[in-house]
Amino acid sequence: MDDYTKILPKMLSGDGLVKALSVVPKYDENSKNMDIGERLIALSNLYDIYIPSKMSIEIYNKLYLSLYHSLKKKSSKLASQQRYENYKRFLTGNSNSIIGGSDSFTIIGSSGIGKSTAVNRAVDVIVENCKFDCNLFSDIIPFVTVQCPFDSSVKGLAIEILMKINSMLKTQYLNGKIIDKCTTDALISQISTIAINNIGVLIIDEIQNVANSKNGKNIIGFLTQLINNSGISICMVGTPESVLFFEGAEHLARRTMGLKYTTLSYDEYFKNICNILFRYQYTIKNATINEEFYKWIYDHSCGNISIVISLLHDAQEIAIMSGLSKININILNEAYQNRIEMYHKFIQPSINKADKKKNKHIVSDRTNNITQDCVIKEFNNIETILKISKEKNIDFIKLLKQSIIVEEIKI
Repeated sequence: MDDYTKILPKMLSGDGLVKALSVVPKYDENSKNMDIGERLIALSNLYDIYIPSKMSIEIYNKLYLSLYHSLKKKSSKLASQQRYENYKRFLTGNSNSIIGGSDSFTIIGSSGIGKSTAVNRAVDVIVENCKFDCNLFSDIIPFVTVQCPFDSSVKGLAIEILMKINSMLKTQYLNGKIIDKCTTDALISQISTIAINNIGVLIIDEIQNVANSKNGKNIIGFLTQLINNSGISICMVGTPESVLFFEGAEHLARRTMGLKYTTLSYDEYFKNICNILFRYQYTIKNATINEEFYKWIYDHSCGNISIVISLLHDAQEIAIMSGLSKININILNEAYQNRIEMYHKFIQPSINKADKKKNKHIVSDRTNNITQDCVIKEFNNIETILKISKEKNIDFIKLLKQSIIVEEIKI
């Protein structure tokens, strides 16, 4: 049997992995001499920066090992037997699951912390060095990434997977006649056969959609059947909304164990991110970052890296368009008030309400708890708050007060 694992590059680690995952665009020192339009275009470089975190490294390791286990199964005798069973199912509707599941896991984290970007960077690094000229039995797609349909339609997801496969392999597995005539069960059989021959890892993004749809359990059932009939690994990426759904039943929880992340803590890594972002200044003069900037940025982003980048980008944009020489706290405040107003309720920085109209900034005395507070505000769910209270051994009423108004009455 062919050894499909030989397409894999060497697994990276340490500084080599960090360097491979990093994306640091070149900064042109002469950009300050450009006209306003050119500087505004160059400012978009901020959105291209990617600095690996512990999350990035863990996701890379998880995806690499999942791909390895999936490819290893393709070389087994069971894989040949499963191919026959899948074909029999397509013809008769009856088959057995011989190869069994490889593994399925979740990557759950707050919106905007960079989950999808970390997944994409890990995939790019792995695939970039894969050897596709190994004369194997079939062409291999190491990773197929699709989005969970907003209505959790099983047929919709099946069609999207086939469309992605057609695009990557230049095949005709999907056409109008197949869509019209094939049942969902027939599509699953077809995808299982293609997966066992051609797919390493299937990545389903936006998996939180299953929590808001009556078809949610059908999607999980579809993915479970796909795992059992193909032996491939399946990674599900989503926000914390999906946690309660997966915890609702043992068979769901067992198949969706994995990695969980929240927003960044206020630590040296966060400061290092700010330091790197501050190197990309396109105003006439550079602002010097200091402790005041660190704390303001963290307090007004809650450690959400996408908000950090948006604030620094929009502050520079405001400064450039207003003819100001450099950014400062006042300009950052303007960007916060005018550009991300709809996100305020998810951040709620430590600003004294009495002085809020004056935009007077007060640094929080409980910086270490900011991340935890943000997670609670995002969940906004009593059951989740109770769970955090038990895990962290923190008074439940105290945590609840941070999310909603609680009035205590003495009896």
